[in-house]
Amino acid sequence: MTSDTRIPTADVTGPQGAIIKFAARRMIGRVPDSLGVLWHHRRVMKDAMGIGQKVEGWHELDPSLATFAAMASAATIGCSFCLDFNYFMSRNRDVDAAKVREVPRWRESRLFTPRERRVMEYAEAASQTPPAVTDELSDALLQDLGPAGLVELAARVAFMNMSARMNIALGIRSEHFADACGLPPLAERPAVGASA
Repeated sequence: MTSDTRIPTADVTGPQGAIIKFAARRMIGRVPDSLGVLWHHRRVMKDAMGIGQKVEGWHELDPSLATFAAMASAATIGCSFCLDFNYFMSRNRDVDAAKVREVPRWRESRLFTPRERRVMEYAEAASQTPPAVTDELSDALLQDLGPAGLVELAARVAFMNMSARMNIALGIRSEHFADACGLPPLAERPAVGASA
């Protein structure tokens, strides 16, 4: 991982480093290499992680919809770290493993409900530049999720956009968390323009 990042990793040291490493080991079983990249600007790392923890505390969307939205956004942007991390974390959220594996190719998969498809369509549309969310899709999701749910969906997708775009810009890629816990590989996202 270290040689692939655009900024060399730093040693995560000192009392603050020990706390961060302890928290990482509790959450994912090891200290990710990417922490060494973010360690160069500890305030950015701390604030980004803090926002992420706050996002995890939102509960207007059920964990499956929240996971599908985050992963569809990450797939649209192309963040392998985000896809791998969310796939790994989905096992703690009681999300259907067969479905979460299919998120990168959700349009071709027959596993998802219409509501799940609308959530992933929204995540993709909101992750485009410029965003391409339609009134019709928003109206349908307003009926599906209610106002608070739709606000949370938009905010979760916005957070994933921030995280994914930062990771890609810094050269942070998948660290194979899902492989380490024996999850089957994620389904491949079809090439743009490929027929289903």
